[in-house]
Amino acid sequence: MRTARRIGVALVAVTLAMPALAQTNKTPAPQPAPSPAPSAAPPADADIMYGAFQRGQYMTAFNEATKRAQQNDAKAMTLLGELYAQGLGVGRDDAKAAQWYKQAIAQNDRDAMFALAMFNFEGRAGQKNREEAARLLDSAAKLGHAAAAYDLGLLYLQGQQVPQDFNRAAELFLQASQSGNPEAQYALATMYKEGRGVTQDKAKAMQLMGLASIAGNVDSMVEYAIGQFNGDGVAKDEAAAAKLFLIAARRGSAIAQNRLARILMAGRGMPVNPTESVKWHLIAKAGGASDPDLDIFASKQPNDVQTAAKTAANKWLSTQAALQK
Repeated sequence: MRTARRIGVALVAVTLAMPALAQTNKTPAPQPAPSPAPSAAPPADADIMYGAFQRGQYMTAFNEATKRAQQNDAKAMTLLGELYAQGLGVGRDDAKAAQWYKQAIAQNDRDAMFALAMFNFEGRAGQKNREEAARLLDSAAKLGHAAAAYDLGLLYLQGQQVPQDFNRAAELFLQASQSGNPEAQYALATMYKEGRGVTQDKAKAMQLMGLASIAGNVDSMVEYAIGQFNGDGVAKDEAAAAKLFLIAARRGSAIAQNRLARILMAGRGMPVNPTESVKWHLIAKAGGASDPDLDIFASKQPNDVQTAAKTAANKWLSTQAALQK
């Protein structure tokens, strides 16, 4: 399970002549949970502390949180933990961060439970303790923490620290998805698609994929676009699917890039565009999505088309590489 994630403490309110994607029947892979929503709306007099944190004025946030922590404010304690955990306004100090999280947990703060669970997964609170992390996730999930419910669902899905239980995983993904967690929506959608832990229901799967897609989950964008293009579980709409493939392609999905290249080659959902087709094919190949049919198509294009496509692909790839540095 990938646990290099932060609580983030905002604390404020086709077939296109090709087989179906191998990815469409996969078990959802663990993904970093998004920054959790606050447990409750902050008190009116806490605006200085939260506002300072949001604006990056970390010393002000630290000073205000310290004052409020002395008044036994659990949210202030959690914020102090986060400031120490990230080294914002103060030197990074995992021991102090864990201490503040524990004090907040004593007051049943679910955000602190989630944060300390991540510390235990990573070994930042001492030795790695996945059992304690799972326990903390369970406690936070019971208090309605969406990211904790999602992560705990992954543990049940994989049988890690808890017995493998697809039904329980589905329940937890449902809980998190109802709170708007797109990763959980994608995971639950996959379970509905496969009939694992829930009764198979492609329409329900596509509905959840659509919600997660709107929220920006790239895997869901690809799956939903495939459903739209083929009319599988959702109304057939090749033009809408092509637009969604384009969005996911720009977000770096090699599968979407490959599908988009085929769309632009065939002119289904978008007008035929050989240059763009070859460009996205080259980008997809660089990302590991090879396609012999597109190789043949590209090789038959005039030199000017091939040159323009290669130039555009190289520019896109170099830009993405620079952004990742």
